[in-house]
Amino acid sequence: MTAILILNGPNLNLLGIRQPEVYGTTTLADIERDCRKTARQLDVDMDFRQSNHEGVLIDWIHDARQAFDGIIINAGAYTHTSIAIMDAIASVSVPTLELHLSNIHEREDFRRVSFVGKVAFDLIMGHGAKGYPMALERIVSHISGKT
Repeated sequence: MTAILILNGPNLNLLGIRQPEVYGTTTLADIERDCRKTARQLDVDMDFRQSNHEGVLIDWIHDARQAFDGIIINAGAYTHTSIAIMDAIASVSVPTLELHLSNIHEREDFRRVSFVGKVAFDLIMGHGAKGYPMALERIVSHISGKT
């Protein structure tokens, strides 16, 4: 069975209360619930994690090569700053999809730079919480070779 790891970076634990005008009012728990529903429909195993710590995210990426067929990552602010996360993704050779709630290309200049995007096979952004199930469908399609 296909196994997907969904990683969420810093401050995403505050979804629902953090800048609702940008990120909406849906909580990370709501998003996880929706992802689990989509994973069941797609008949895939899914693990959903969040950390505010760069090293923890890197460790999870490293461990993914042993247990997961794909990674979906919303690296939060680390998207724009972490060469270490970029290098980790490049090192494990696990198909990785970059995900963002907002459209980073329409935000502040510094948010338009994505180190994750340099090593991800695709990007879903600007769809809010609905982007997560979309990302699951996209990565499963990619892994199965249907795209």
